[in-house]
Amino acid sequence: MTSSSFDVAVAGGGAIGLACAWRAAERGLRTVVLESGEPGAWQVAAGMLAPVTEVEFGETALLELNLRAARGFGGFCGELTEAAGEDPGYRPTGTLAVARDADEAEALERLLAFRLQLGLDVERLRPSQARRSEPALAPTVRLALDVPGDHSVDPRRMVAALAVAFERAGGTLRGGARVARVVTDGERATGLALEDGEVIHAGAVVLATGAAQVDVREDARVPVRPVKGQVLRLRDPRGPGLVERTIRGPQAYLVPRADGGYVLGATMEERGWDTAPTAGGMYELLRDMSEVVPGVLELEIEELRAGLRPATPDNLPAIGPGALDDLLWATGHFRNGILLAPLTGDLVAAALSGEPAPEWVAPADPRRFAKVAV
Repeated sequence: MTSSSFDVAVAGGGAIGLACAWRAAERGLRTVVLESGEPGAWQVAAGMLAPVTEVEFGETALLELNLRAARGFGGFCGELTEAAGEDPGYRPTGTLAVARDADEAEALERLLAFRLQLGLDVERLRPSQARRSEPALAPTVRLALDVPGDHSVDPRRMVAALAVAFERAGGTLRGGARVARVVTDGERATGLALEDGEVIHAGAVVLATGAAQVDVREDARVPVRPVKGQVLRLRDPRGPGLVERTIRGPQAYLVPRADGGYVLGATMEERGWDTAPTAGGMYELLRDMSEVVPGVLELEIEELRAGLRPATPDNLPAIGPGALDDLLWATGHFRNGILLAPLTGDLVAAALSGEPAPEWVAPADPRRFAKVAV
């Protein structure tokens, strides 16, 4: 079976795949998105836009990408709202990182010094200051960092809006289309083969399937492994207001939604393809967050879920052309997939149009993995 050709075929209909496809369609490229319908990491993600609170020692290259993405995210959401007529749930309310005891306070002080050394916008708060800003915090909180630039978005609403914007821009969205492999002719990609045997021909192929595997020639692959994360979706029947900011502890975070919903997450587990929520994982999240925000125990449980983050060996994403001509990668975003989705979409669409990649994206070049065995 064969289908008509497109300029661009995108494998993956999550936040990143749709961002790439929307931007490509806006440039006049005939674009199709092939979405398997299986749960993606975006359906589990809390939607933190947190380049400052998420940065770890040794991740300066990733920090540069994340900061660029964060600076443009508000504008992207405004543009998306106008294009789709749907609100992606962007909340520019900031983040509060908190410590429960002396050991955690000492660790937070080290992280504060590291962030200040990098010139990041962060302020140290005494416990009394932290509780004035967020009265639901436990009286035992020892220290807090106010990070005004680390915001949040609702990934499910964002993906829904992206799908509408993409189709309004002339794109074709195909659900239930399970991609099996990249079709090649010599050293170039020419399309995507589906599991049912259908072949989608395209002038260029974009792989944005997250942790899911698509068969690609071994010497041209980007190695991605799944990292399990468990989350709880909670709701306050009284409405919003328990906390206004995202609250981050050393082991858990609580992200508020405008409608009284909350996302509590997330574990970090090297468990292969296991996506089963566990009692232990949920217990640890509730225990750790209740010591920071005791009121979390009064919230109603709406959903328990686990997803798979796509991680590369160096924890940097793979964005742009790969080792095969006309094959572009948009994967390996690990903890920052939602934050980096708009930036990735812009970079991939520019590459599809023949524009050279800027120097600052070089650490995310997929070709750094060429000829590395998976």
